[in-house]
Amino acid sequence: MFSDYSNILKKELDCPKLEDIQKVLLKALKNNFSEANVDVVDCPDLTAEPFCLASKGIGGSTAVVEVGGPPYLLPNVDKEKVYDIKDIVKAIGIKPCFVLGAGAGPWPFVGKNSEMMANVLIDGDQVLSKTHVAKLKDDGSKDINVSVLPPTETRFALMGNLFFSEGIQSKVLKVHCKNRIGVDNFITVLRKGLEDEFKDKYVGLGGAFLIKSGKALQHVMPEFSSTPIYSEEELNKWLNFYEMSAPLVAVGTLMSSDVLDFDLRVQHFHSFSEHGDAGHYHQDTTPNEVEYLGYFNVGQYIYRIDKPLHTHQFGRD
Repeated sequence: MFSDYSNILKKELDCPKLEDIQKVLLKALKNNFSEANVDVVDCPDLTAEPFCLASKGIGGSTAVVEVGGPPYLLPNVDKEKVYDIKDIVKAIGIKPCFVLGAGAGPWPFVGKNSEMMANVLIDGDQVLSKTHVAKLKDDGSKDINVSVLPPTETRFALMGNLFFSEGIQSKVLKVHCKNRIGVDNFITVLRKGLEDEFKDKYVGLGGAFLIKSGKALQHVMPEFSSTPIYSEEELNKWLNFYEMSAPLVAVGTLMSSDVLDFDLRVQHFHSFSEHGDAGHYHQDTTPNEVEYLGYFNVGQYIYRIDKPLHTHQFGRD
């Protein structure tokens, strides 16, 4: 299990006013959705349905946190790369700390490879966990089992793209759109909008979005591959893809661009639901029916933990 949190890369991010980001995101969304609105609002209670998060808000001190990465899964898995969110919270020092985002589940606890939807509030020794994991069932089928990790299990494996905050109900960006007319997925539209506007800046967002209606293409990883995976094509043959139904709540982070050779995964969101669908979000599959509702905040810092020494660029979709 990874334990060296003494050598963390850290950078202060650019934090444009929410009103400036609002205009950028709205412009990008209007080019890709027939209906779009972006507003700066008081954060609603995100513990309520339909989001069911572990904290009411995503404000206060904030940070985008990336841990490990796809090179620890591909081409060969490194099972020693197991991290503990509680240790990361202590190292970064946000108190209390609400953590949400996408990563690989803790295989020593789950029993196999899995997708993780981090959703946990840590306040000293108190842990409120609503973190979901999705794995293939043990019967050899491609059916999915979704469960919630207990408060005693705050580990994850291989990689994680997490948003840290104090969980305060601050001002946030409310993003609402319907009927996709562009090619890119919802998160890619937002990220490209930031990248195009803030070319010389580093802007990071984190939060949650709801697919209110329609369906989405998502994957769930199978058991670790017994043979090396060297390309996107081989990866897609190994993964299990599903068309999953709304409502789906997705959590994760996005960055306008990579930061000072931090080897970032610039966007990564996983979703969960109460009806048994969960996984890694790729794209909605019903563009004429889809409706998104999201709440996002700006990261004040980025922390890069256990950056791989040897890297590659596939497996980051």
